[in-house]
Amino acid sequence: MTGSRGLRQAVSVAVATCLLALGAAPAQADEEPEPLPTTTTLTGPEAKAGQISLLDIAVATEGEPLAEAPVLLERRVGGTWQDVTTLLTDAEGHASHEVTMLRVATDNVFRAGFAGDSAHQPSTSGPVRIGLLRHDTRIALKGPDSVIDERRVRLKVVWRTLDGTPVPGRVRLKRREDGRWKTVRRGRTGERGITRFRVRPREDARFRVAGLRQAWVHRAASPTHRIDNLPPGDPVALPAGAPEPRISVPPQPRPRRAGPNAVIRRIPDGVWRHMVGRSWHKGCPVGRSGLRLLRINYWDYDGYRRRGEVVARVGAAGQIAAALKEMYRRKLPIRSMYRVDRFGWSKKLNGANDYRSMAAGNTSAFNCRDVVGRPGVQSPHSYGRSFDVNPWENPYRTSTTWLPNGWWVGRSHPRVAWRSHDHTVVRLMASHGLHWTYGTRDAHHFDAR
Repeated sequence: MTGSRGLRQAVSVAVATCLLALGAAPAQADEEPEPLPTTTTLTGPEAKAGQISLLDIAVATEGEPLAEAPVLLERRVGGTWQDVTTLLTDAEGHASHEVTMLRVATDNVFRAGFAGDSAHQPSTSGPVRIGLLRHDTRIALKGPDSVIDERRVRLKVVWRTLDGTPVPGRVRLKRREDGRWKTVRRGRTGERGITRFRVRPREDARFRVAGLRQAWVHRAASPTHRIDNLPPGDPVALPAGAPEPRISVPPQPRPRRAGPNAVIRRIPDGVWRHMVGRSWHKGCPVGRSGLRLLRINYWDYDGYRRRGEVVARVGAAGQIAAALKEMYRRKLPIRSMYRVDRFGWSKKLNGANDYRSMAAGNTSAFNCRDVVGRPGVQSPHSYGRSFDVNPWENPYRTSTTWLPNGWWVGRSHPRVAWRSHDHTVVRLMASHGLHWTYGTRDAHHFDAR
C-alpha cells in the first residue's frame, strides 16, 4: 500500500513539472460575475380626469441607460395593484405609455418594475401618484319663476364640466335669508349630473345651488334663481285715492293647516302676562278665567292666508269663531288680527291703545278700556263681547270727529266696507248672533248677544 501511494505521488509531480515546462497553468473552477445594481424611475405630467398622462419609465445601471430591459407597469385601483402592460426600454433606457386619469386621486398611483437578469439586479420605481388636476364646472338651477302660495315647486340641478361631462357629486340647495345664504336641502347628482329638489316657499324667495369640491372638479355655484310667491286668493281692489293705514304692522304668519282651523283655548301664561297692564288691569268686569284666546286663519287684503288671534269672553268666543269661519269660506278679507295688547297701553283710554289698533285697520275684541272720546265711560269691549272688524274702512264717529279716518265715511266696498244692514258682512255677522249695534256711527263694531 505504501509503495503504491508513493508511486502515484511521484507521477503527479512529474506531470505538473511537465505542464509548467510547457507554460500551462493548472485547471480551476469557473466563477460568475456579480449582477450590476439598477434603478427604475417613473414620472408623468399632471392631467385632468378623463385626459391622458404620458408616463415615462427609465432603467439605468451604474448611471448608464439599460436598453431592451423589460418593465412591468402596474396601477393601483381601489387599493389593489393591477397589471397595465409590459414594455421594453429603448436605446436610451426609456419606455413610455399613455394612461387615462381617473376621478379618484388614489386610483392614479403607478409603479414600474424591472425583474432583473443574470447581469443586472431587479429594481422598482415604488408607488408614484400622478397629479390630478381639477376641471372647472358649471352648475345650473332650473325651475319655475313663480308659485302659488302653499304649493310645491320642483327645482332641477344640472352639473357639468366645461366640456360637457356630467358631474356626479354632493350638492347643497341654499336660500337667501336675513342677508346670508342658508342651506335648506342636501342632495347628490347622479351619473347624468342631475338631481331635483322640491320646495314650498311661503314668500318671495331666492335660491341657488352649490356643488361641493371633489378630487377631480372644483366647487361650483349657480346663479341666483328667484321664485315669486303668488297669492292663492283674490287681492282686495280698493278705490283710487283710498288712504293707507297710518300704523303699519308686520304680516302675520302664514298658516300650516288648511281651512280656518279655529282653536279656542284658555289664556296661556305668556299671553296673559302681555295682556296685564295693557288690555286688562285691576277693576275689569271680567277676569282671566272668563276669557278665551281664539286663533284662526283668515284671508288678508293681498289674497294670502294668515293666522290671527283675538281674545273674547267665554260665550262670545264661539260666536266670533263661527263668523270668522264663514268669512274665511267666503274669502272675505281682514287687514290684520292681532290681540289689541300688542299696541301698548293708552293712558287716555285707561286700557290698550285702540287708537293705534284702529289706525292699523286691526280686527280685535276684548279690551278693558274707556269709550273712545268719552273718558271714564267703560267700553262694551271691557266685557269681551264686542268685536271690531276692519276699522280703517269702517270708521267710528266720536263727538267731534271720525276715527281712524274720514275718507271712508259714506263709501262702501263689497268685501271690506259696509254701510247698510244688507251688506254681506253685516248679514253674515247677524246670522251668528253678532249685531251691528251702532250702524254707520260705529261701522266696524259688532256685539255678541
